[in-house]
Amino acid sequence: MPVEPASQSPAVAAVARLAELPGVAGQVEAAREACTRLRWHRALRRRVPEAAAESRVRGAVASAELDGASLPVDVVRDVLRGAASWSAEPDPVERVVRRAALTTAETEHVGPLVPRAPLQALARLHAVAAVGTVRDDALGRPRVEGEEGDELVADLGPAPSAAEAAERLRGVVEVVLAAPRLPVLVAAAVVHAEVMTVRPFLRGNGLVARALDRCLVQTAGLDPTGVAVLEAGHGAQGPAAYLGALAAYGRGDVPGVGLWLGHCSAAVRAAAAEGERVADAVLAGRLL
Repeated sequence: MPVEPASQSPAVAAVARLAELPGVAGQVEAAREACTRLRWHRALRRRVPEAAAESRVRGAVASAELDGASLPVDVVRDVLRGAASWSAEPDPVERVVRRAALTTAETEHVGPLVPRAPLQALARLHAVAAVGTVRDDALGRPRVEGEEGDELVADLGPAPSAAEAAERLRGVVEVVLAAPRLPVLVAAAVVHAEVMTVRPFLRGNGLVARALDRCLVQTAGLDPTGVAVLEAGHGAQGPAAYLGALAAYGRGDVPGVGLWLGHCSAAVRAAAAEGERVADAVLAGRLL
């Protein structure tokens, strides 16, 4: 059901207009069809929790890789299921993977908060995404005046001021709340890109953006199973393509935003395909 015009905030109205750009309807439908195929996989008739847990494992590995760190999936799986633990003195790579694993695992718990309390969900995601990288009093809260974000400057350019970030974060919240009444692909794409472009937090913005994307795609109904591996979808063409599409969005012009929406449609399709591989493995009893 479309959002009634009278109830649209400027941010929500902008998302609705993006959904009307040439070619976007086809991208939305392709993503929906891919997630529908995944939803009807035989393994998901009775084993959704098991498949969703494995999706979070693979999502954590993929999210860390987009931040430049990699560990074998079986290592992350063993830690998340309690069969192993992180190193007492982790190296820089393990620190990044650990934060990615904690953040992606947290999506299971904050998912129900997203459609009713997005800021609380963001705070909880950031509290684990940035642990050990910022002061304790900066965990779970956006930047304030005098705090300049310096993440991803080389790739995405300087982050906006804290005041502008706060204003645009309000728009993100409005879009999250309206997402079930919008084309979910477009809403999730804008939310993801806004968090990355605005970088409202001092550190951990990429992990938070990808985790929020995962939550929104599930809670707004595009992938209600939570088995699609969104992070792997965004990384399917490599970190350079992901960051390049985000940089195009950041330009703010129609071709740039269209490029990002196309990337997100392809990412959801790749995520659903990876989800089908997860479901196949669950059905066969062999997680690889």
